[in-house]
Amino acid sequence: AIKGVGHGGKVLFLSSRPGQRGADERGNLRTGHKDSVFFRDGLRRIDFVLSYVDDKDGERKQERRKVYEANLVKVGLELETEDKIESEDGKTYFVKIHAPWEVLATYADVLKIKVPFKVNDIPDNSEMPMNWLSTPFRLPEHIMQPEPDYFTAPFDKSKADFFLIDNKDTFFPPSTRNRIVFYILSRCSYIREDCGDRDKKGIKRLLNNGTYTAAFPLHDSRYWTRSRDVNCDSERYNLYKHWARFFCFFKEQPLNLIRKYYGEKIGIYFAWLGFYTEMLLFAAVVGTICFVYGFLTYDDNQWSKEICSEEIGGSIVMCPLCDKKCGYWKLNTTCNSSWQSHLFDNVATVFFAIFMGIWVTLFLEFWKRRQARLEYEWDLVDFEEEQQQLQLRPEYETKCTNRKLNRITQEMEPYLPITSKCARSCLSGATVLLWISLIIACIIGVIAYRLAVYAAFASIMKDNPTTQLEVVGPYITPQLATSVTASCINFIIIMILNLMYERVAVWITDMEIPKTHLEYENKLTVKMFLFQFVNYYSSCFYVAFFKGKFVGYPGNYAYMFGSKLRNEECDPGGCLIELTTQLVIVMTGKQVWGNIQEALLPWMRNWWGSRRARSHPESLYSRWEQDHDLQAFGQLGLFYEYLEMVIQFGFITLFVASFPLAPLLALINNIIEVRVDSWKLTTQFRRPVAAKAHSIGAWEEILNGMAVLSVVTNAFIVAFTSDMIPRLVYMYAYQPQGEMNMEGYINNSLSVFNISEIPAENRPDDEENPSWFNSSITSCRYRDYRYPSGHERQYSHTMQFWHILAAKLAFIIIMEHVVFLVKFFVAWMIPDVPSDVRARVKRERYLVQEYLHNYEVEKLKIQLSKQNNEECTCTPMIYPSLSKHEVLSECL
Repeated sequence: AIKGVGHGGKVLFLSSRPGQRGADERGNLRTGHKDSVFFRDGLRRIDFVLSYVDDKDGERKQERRKVYEANLVKVGLELETEDKIESEDGKTYFVKIHAPWEVLATYADVLKIKVPFKVNDIPDNSEMPMNWLSTPFRLPEHIMQPEPDYFTAPFDKSKADFFLIDNKDTFFPPSTRNRIVFYILSRCSYIREDCGDRDKKGIKRLLNNGTYTAAFPLHDSRYWTRSRDVNCDSERYNLYKHWARFFCFFKEQPLNLIRKYYGEKIGIYFAWLGFYTEMLLFAAVVGTICFVYGFLTYDDNQWSKEICSEEIGGSIVMCPLCDKKCGYWKLNTTCNSSWQSHLFDNVATVFFAIFMGIWVTLFLEFWKRRQARLEYEWDLVDFEEEQQQLQLRPEYETKCTNRKLNRITQEMEPYLPITSKCARSCLSGATVLLWISLIIACIIGVIAYRLAVYAAFASIMKDNPTTQLEVVGPYITPQLATSVTASCINFIIIMILNLMYERVAVWITDMEIPKTHLEYENKLTVKMFLFQFVNYYSSCFYVAFFKGKFVGYPGNYAYMFGSKLRNEECDPGGCLIELTTQLVIVMTGKQVWGNIQEALLPWMRNWWGSRRARSHPESLYSRWEQDHDLQAFGQLGLFYEYLEMVIQFGFITLFVASFPLAPLLALINNIIEVRVDSWKLTTQFRRPVAAKAHSIGAWEEILNGMAVLSVVTNAFIVAFTSDMIPRLVYMYAYQPQGEMNMEGYINNSLSVFNISEIPAENRPDDEENPSWFNSSITSCRYRDYRYPSGHERQYSHTMQFWHILAAKLAFIIIMEHVVFLVKFFVAWMIPDVPSDVRARVKRERYLVQEYLHNYEVEKLKIQLSKQNNEECTCTPMIYPSLSKHEVLSECL
């Protein structure tokens, strides 16, 4: 039987057994209502759809569904069921849900949903001079502003005539309707009241135990064509046409339409992503200029000329870089890495590091202003308090058996005892530390790989220290080969560990039983970010701040945890080029793989899932079946999008001093990312349940923390990873008087060690030494500032070492103070809320109070007039939603 709920909440049964319905009737059903977002009567809109199939455990699930749907009917929802014989696979039932006006009005009052009560009368002065320049980037006005601008107030069912209600069927937009229905579905029980088990309620639990297979609101049309129903706005089609196609990459985003269709939470994400991409343009331009400067000053690189020359670099014999398997080598074998390092290690690096410290402050401050404007325009100014007080998670309500009085609402509500909360938090913290330790262990394993493989590469290349690739062109040294392979392996480990972290983070967050959805997302955000931070950045931190810093010197080398693996050294070109290599591989690999995965996997799954429907005419493919075959946009779908962008933000801020082109790569990726995210959301996923969010949540605090940390990391990269400070100290303090050049710097930066003093266990095997090495060579050089053999303080640090160290520390202090002072000054100068938005918020609050006051006064006058049989003196201005005739009728 096809079960439905008619008007007035009465249950109707259309009794006809499967198989007995005639072909004509079935054809009429298919063509009459299949590709529609309305019930069979063509009047009641489908606000939500549930699907299920019969299986072996059918009786228990059938009982749950029967009780659950009956309880939905009790709260006023109207249901209509599509039999499985009407579905393409012949086994799926679809329960269509409609929320009538009484239900919508009741829960809009409960949720304090803001609705319009007066047209905005503040003139819009946002027109900019020379606005015609932005014409190619604009979208049509009806797409950018799908609704007029109103003053709004929280809906009050008892004062419905106070609001601008022209048509009750369209007063609440579909996104608000599906949000209200989902709120009801999440709190409706699926067992009889006499059972007394309070834990058995909510659509989420029914989906988890297989009672229902899916629950989703409907898209309003196909994405490639408008709906044939004149009552549908076809907003999905407009979003695809003007937003989701890649060739719209240079166009502005229709944020108001996104918000109207998907809700504020998704709208605020795309607003942030678009603003971040716009700000990246400035960083990319400056970073590219700094890179071009390094390229133009290529020929002025005196130290690279000395390394590459046969007279200097070709005559300097360097000490072995590992024990036994590494032989002596000449300095000029690092010629190419030295030239490449200059592209990123030059004077412009210091300027760019300071610029990015200021840029990130401007980005965050301007975003606060943009966010404040959106909060007002999207009626989110007072949303946080509502979120905290009213919308408890169903899981929290069911798992917390204790009750206490809420001092704000003066109602009894569930709560988690402090002892249980502490125990759960301690277990959660211990789990987080355990998994972070696992990440660090993996990084140590990669470091051990680097040490072991370097010896192997050095042994392979002992006869020809450089191997030329005919296709690529540049020379490959053991250092470069080790760095590239280790970075690739590290990237693979990162991708594997990510799959495990997601499940662990969700599990421990569920275990903590957060009170609200906002608290749940914030807790999950912190845990996932800690995992990802250590996972993605630990290898970069190692190369930037640890590699080559604790090596020792020939005869007294430092070893990794007492093993036979000697700590890595930086080659004479410095560790900066290795940090650049690590950054490029991990950052670029993550972005490319992420975009391929986001676009390709949903498309392939949908293509496979809808294979049966492709053999039928489109007119027989119902709207609910089309959406059922799409991928579900999970509760954490948006969370992973934020996480991906925040990790990218870390790459372009924490280590940008080593790679000025990082913002350019991020800009290119984000231009693609906006369209990939919009395309998959519009075409490959079911319509998400609309949700409110007044900001980007915990991500904002994380971005602020990373902005502060980036100043410190870039200062340390310039000071300790780059060779900028040693060169400046040499130029200004150790050059002959009057000469301001870098001649002799390489010879000055290398110390001398007596080969005869190298212990036997550290000396290279005879077969490992190159053919040019002979007994006449008595000393080798290494990268450090130490006294030579025979000096009274032999092999201890020279005074130049301490001068350089003092200069590095002074540079860090000066750079940090300058950047932080500028950051705080800029943050102080730029108010978080624009003045016009502040004025609009005050005016709206004033109007709400004034109109409500007048409304109550007129109500009182009407009552007194009725009591005294006096003539009514109502004015239409007091009832903005009523006509003059309706006002007079109300008075009478």
